[in-house]
Parts: sequence; C-alpha cells; structure tokens
Amino acid sequence: MFPLNAWYAAAWDTEVGRTLLPRTVCERPLVLYRTTSGDPVAMADACWHRLVPLSMGELHGDDVVCGYHGLTYGPNGRCTRMPAQETLNPSAAVDSYPVVERHRFVWVWLGDPAAADPGLVPDLHWNDDPRWAGDGESIVLGCDYRLVLDNLMDLTHEQFLHADSLASDELSEAEPDVAHDDRSVTLTRWLLGIEAPPFLAMQLRRKEPAYDGPVDRWQVIRFTAPSTITIDVGVAPTGSGAPEGDRSAGINGYVLNTVTPATAGTCHYFWAFTRDYHLHDQSLTTLLRNSVSRVFGQDTEMLNAQQRAIEANPGHEFYNLNIDVGGMWVRRIIDAQVAREQGRDRTPPSRLAAVAATTRETA
Repeated sequence: MFPLNAWYAAAWDTEVGRTLLPRTVCERPLVLYRTTSGDPVAMADACWHRLVPLSMGELHGDDVVCGYHGLTYGPNGRCTRMPAQETLNPSAAVDSYPVVERHRFVWVWLGDPAAADPGLVPDLHWNDDPRWAGDGESIVLGCDYRLVLDNLMDLTHEQFLHADSLASDELSEAEPDVAHDDRSVTLTRWLLGIEAPPFLAMQLRRKEPAYDGPVDRWQVIRFTAPSTITIDVGVAPTGSGAPEGDRSAGINGYVLNTVTPATAGTCHYFWAFTRDYHLHDQSLTTLLRNSVSRVFGQDTEMLNAQQRAIEANPGHEFYNLNIDVGGMWVRRIIDAQVAREQGRDRTPPSRLAAVAATTRETA
C-alpha cells in the first residue's frame, strides 16, 4: 500500500526543533528533532532496549536520551551510552533515516538508504520562491491517503461540495486532457467564457477592480509519485490570451499538496496556497489561507465519512466514471511501485512509461 523508496513530507520545517516530535509515517513511528547545528534528524521512535518511545525522552546536545532507562542515541541511531553498564552492546541501535529539508518541509526516506536521491524530492518550489507568496497548514485525516489523492485529481467535486466558493456549472462538462508516464499524471481542464466562481472572482477584483466580465478558467493538476499534487489554478478576462499562454491579465495560484500516509486509515495532509501577485499583502495571504482552509475542512469531513463507509462495507466493488481517469492512473502508478518494491512486478519503469505513452484516456 505504501511505496517506501520515496520522499514523504514528515513535517513543516517550523515543526521540527529542539524538542522531540513524534510522527507516524507509513505505519512507522518516528521521532524528529534538530541537532545543535540545526540539521533535522529522523529515527525510529522506539528504544532498542524495551521499545519505549524515544519521543518520551529528552535531548542532550545532539543525542536522544530514553526516558525509561537512560540509553542514549546519536543522530545516526547508534547507542552511545548505557547508564547501567560500561560495555555497549554492539547491536544497540535504532533505525535512522535519510532526511532532506526543502520547500519548507522536512522529508524522510523510509526505503533503501542507498536509493535516497535528494533529486527525487517533489518540486514544490513555489512554497519558498520569492516570486510567489502564500502560506499553508496541515491536517490529520482519518482516511486512506489514496482517497485524498482521488479527491485532488478529480476537481469536478467543486461543483457540489464547494458550491459556495469554487463551483462552475461547466466543470463536469469540460473534457480534460490527460498525460501520464511511469511516475506522474497531468490533467488539464479549461473553462472558457464563464462566470468566475466566488473564490477566484474575489482575487481578480483585487488585481483588476474594474473588470466584471466573463473569464477563462484553468486547472492543471500534476501528480508526482507517490503522493504529491500541485494544482495550477486561475482565471483571466476572456479574450486576454490566457489559453494561448499569456496569463498576465489574470490571477494565478498554485495549490501545493503532499499527502503522507500515517496508517492504513489515517494520513497527514500538508498543503499551501501561493500566488504571483500582491506579494507583500499579508492580509491577502491570511484571507486566502483561511478561505482554502475552510474548503479543505469540507473535504476532510467528506473523506473521513467515506473512509468510515468503506470500513463498514468490506469487499465493496467500486465503479469508475469518466471523471475518475486521473485518479485511476495515480492508483496504477502507486500499485506498480509497490509491486516492484515487493518483487511482484519485474516491469521496469521505462517499460511502464512506454505502455502509458501508447494509451490515451478520454473522458
């Protein structure tokens, strides 16, 4: 269910400091902290001696001291002190995991350490790019992380679940363009000459107060395996050239989403909303963050209810609609990665990409 040879966001960078932070990722309890030099550390949250959570202990310099019997571990997971004896047992160690701090998140790699290439960290550069402004939050959901990915890949639900903020009647009718390879899916949808939904209309008025006409709306949803999705969204006055590539007359935002499995039925959802206009308007940043937080609160309520229904109906057979095409490809990519890691599928990623390239999904 969980690809392990992948980078997962374990925390916002501001969450990790000089206190011990417990966090479960892919059913593995971790403890996160920073060394005295500021480097993030992630290790197994279980003492080698009696499996007591190390997060219940304390930091001494760069080392974690177990709160039960005082065994001490360095950032590499090796035990450096046993108060009850002078001789260290050579097997005394806990797992320590590769960590990268990037795009305002602390990322952890739980699979083969030799394969932990920092170049594979998902691109969320909008989160710390000075040409963009924004903020975000995190949510703990009581659902399978893949349900969140399904939700983000099919934004036609905005027409119904978010009717007071993001709805456009044309959403369900607009046929998307879908492209995919062995580790990514891109779904593009344009709505031309429509009325802007309230959330986007409010932003356009901030930039162009005099304009009150029809707009061209875009959604470009990009999935990167195993669980990161960016959504390029915006509107521009109809006829201003946005479909041809000139979005300068409109407002452009990026919804940044990375979903980290905690257990089979829970996950950590890290999100941010960024924009490329009025960069120094903190009141606008706060307004947009709160607005998006409200939208995602509606999603949270729906997804948690969906998870409870799934658990109450084991073995239920689901049927896909044409609006599910993006989510279907996401599931295939995740399943293929898990199968490769478990040795059940010998198909190389290049072959999967070649097969994907010959297939065109239509709505």
